[in-house]
Amino acid sequence: MPVYEYIALDAGGRRRKGIVDAGSAVAARQKLRETDVFPVSLSEAADRKRERTAARGDGIHPFRRVGLRELSVMTRQLATLLGAGLPLVPALSVLGAQTQNAMLKSTLAQIREEVNEGNSLTRGMTYFPKIFPPFYINMVRAGEASGTINLVLERLADFQEGQQALMTKIRSALAYPIFMFLIGSGVLFFLVTFVVPNITKIFGEMQQTLPGITVFLIAVSGLLKSLWWILLLILAVAVFGSRYLIRNTERGRHLWDRLKLSAPLFGGLNRKIAVARFSRTLGTLLQSGVPLLAALEIAGNVVNNLVVAEEIRRTAREVEEGQSLSLPLSRNGVFPPIAVEMISVGEQSGNVETMLFRVADAYEKEVEADILLVTSLLEPAMILAMGAVVGFIVISILLPIFEMNQLVR
Repeated sequence: MPVYEYIALDAGGRRRKGIVDAGSAVAARQKLRETDVFPVSLSEAADRKRERTAARGDGIHPFRRVGLRELSVMTRQLATLLGAGLPLVPALSVLGAQTQNAMLKSTLAQIREEVNEGNSLTRGMTYFPKIFPPFYINMVRAGEASGTINLVLERLADFQEGQQALMTKIRSALAYPIFMFLIGSGVLFFLVTFVVPNITKIFGEMQQTLPGITVFLIAVSGLLKSLWWILLLILAVAVFGSRYLIRNTERGRHLWDRLKLSAPLFGGLNRKIAVARFSRTLGTLLQSGVPLLAALEIAGNVVNNLVVAEEIRRTAREVEEGQSLSLPLSRNGVFPPIAVEMISVGEQSGNVETMLFRVADAYEKEVEADILLVTSLLEPAMILAMGAVVGFIVISILLPIFEMNQLVR
């Protein structure tokens, strides 16, 4: 029988705390009233215990987390086991036994206990919001309600694997330019702070009037050599301060997200990523039986951009008022006309999910093509920039030498 914790007032108006066992919350309140105790708040003690257990599970490994790849693998395996006819509790036991991630292993064990006690899989997952996002939980809830949990889990795994593949392509495409930038910056810093001072020391000993660019190079070299730690500290404060404003303030994140959509060269790429992620997420949710308004709310959180999320929430309000999905999307200025037109065709034909998937496929391919274009432009641009800096250093050093040769002649 469930046990409830209560805060109540007795006949004299004094505050009392305690526990009471009853078949339901209504029965618990009735039982308390029969003893002249009037409950103010009532909560199931088991729920409190589970919440504390979940909080401890989230904090056991502060330096570990469950990555998208591990979650997608677990989802795929759970779908396979359930599709083969294995009951949910044994399936969770098998997954927990073969999972290497300590946090995920502990989480699966606690979810198995929840299911073993008669609760749903969805309820067990809700205690671990850091591992299972609202998108995941709502799809599982829809699968349990429709009796197609294994099919929904397969769609979830497909979605997660597709998102992981897209992010992997983006990271791998940008890895070489970033590595090249870091190495180039290190080489230039070494030249300016160690090589240039030793060479320009000769000019100071000759008491010769130096060209302006040489004087500028010597000044920059001296500044970097003597105050490099101050400049590094200022850079670190600027970077961490910007990250704090972006992550912890609404205004900072809003400005950053708006900049990501309007920045030259990268603005169009970020917009296409947001459209592809929204379309893929919304199509997957609708295909799994999640209602449109709830699906729009979840999809707005998945795009990871406040500006786009605000437009999606505005779209959801207009859809709730009776408008079609494509009409408010066409007015927000975020979604391209082609995507809106395809969604409109899907609404007219009754195949919105299919059209959303086509929009996602089209824009994911465009994202890949744009990434190749951006990286192909970044590499020569960085080479030219580094060559210009090196050329400036070489000219600044050679000019005084040429002038000395002229004087000797």
